[in-house]
Amino acid sequence: MNRKIHTVFENGVFRPTEPVDLPEHAEVEFEITLPEPRRKPEIDDVYALLGQRYDSGQEDVAARHNQHQP
Repeated sequence: MNRKIHTVFENGVFRPTEPVDLPEHAEVEFEITLPEPRRKPEIDDVYALLGQRYDSGQEDVAARHNQHQP
């Protein structure tokens, strides 16, 4: 049986972040894969995001600024 289980390493022990249906003291083998570290957005990323809003076709987005306010 192969199954991917997300775990957290705490105090020298791998702790699953979700319930695992295994008998007590079951022996398992697993492969460690570390997630890619999140990178800080670069200024080019910010301009790309702002450009998406600019290219959206909506003309006066400032007029809707407080639309979500009660």
